[in-house]
Amino acid sequence: MLKVIIVEPNKMPYVGEIGDGLYCMRKIVGGYIECVNLGIGLTLVCNEEGKLNGLPPNRIVGGDVIAGTFFLTKRDANTGDFVDLSELEIEMLMGDFCEFVIGR
Repeated sequence: MLKVIIVEPNKMPYVGEIGDGLYCMRKIVGGYIECVNLGIGLTLVCNEEGKLNGLPPNRIVGGDVIAGTFFLTKRDANTGDFVDLSELEIEMLMGDFCEFVIGR
């Protein structure tokens, strides 16, 4: 299980635990996954075809609108595997992503 932050459209982000397999990740985002590097090992995992499939806009990240539900996680620098977010990272990211609710 991975400790991640799940961000749904027009909702406040929340901490959740998901399985670390592809099926579990696809279930959260509702389709094929796309990984967006946010720097310092942080990764945003979203639906690769979110905009094409007409998913609702969620947050603006790096000047681009992310459509549909996504989650935030971290990658191990040595293996590239997804790993749990630390409590400090969770605190930092929760604050950052609370401020970007589209339509509020």
